[in-house]
Amino acid sequence: MKVILQKDIPSLGDAGDIKDVSDGYARNYLLPRKLVIMADKSSKRAAEHQKKLIRIKKEKRKRQSEKIAESLAGMELELAVQVGEEGKLFGSVTAMDIAKKLKEKGFEIDKRKILIESPIKQVGEYIVKIKLDEGQAPEIKVIVGKE
Repeated sequence: MKVILQKDIPSLGDAGDIKDVSDGYARNYLLPRKLVIMADKSSKRAAEHQKKLIRIKKEKRKRQSEKIAESLAGMELELAVQVGEEGKLFGSVTAMDIAKKLKEKGFEIDKRKILIESPIKQVGEYIVKIKLDEGQAPEIKVIVGKE
């Protein structure tokens, strides 16, 4: 059965692609979840139009993420936290803490896009990656100090 993908499906393809799938997979899984539509002449034209729109949206997202990556690259964030003896923190600095600090500076970054290699549990400087759309991953320096 030929179908046109409405959304990106990792195991199948990108939105707008025309794929040949088994009848049962299409009837029982893809169609009820509105992930695909049946492929015919009119829907093929609609799929081509949808692909064009998706490509335009991807280009726009890429330009936006490049702009954000430029402004984030090399940024330094200073976080003041409660510290015990020998510079150990009470708890740790999390992606949510970094996201809040970035929000104060005017960047709306989801905490799930902030990649911390190992837990930040001591005072010091750390390099943190921020995963943006379209493969952009600028690094920022997080400086953890005493409150």
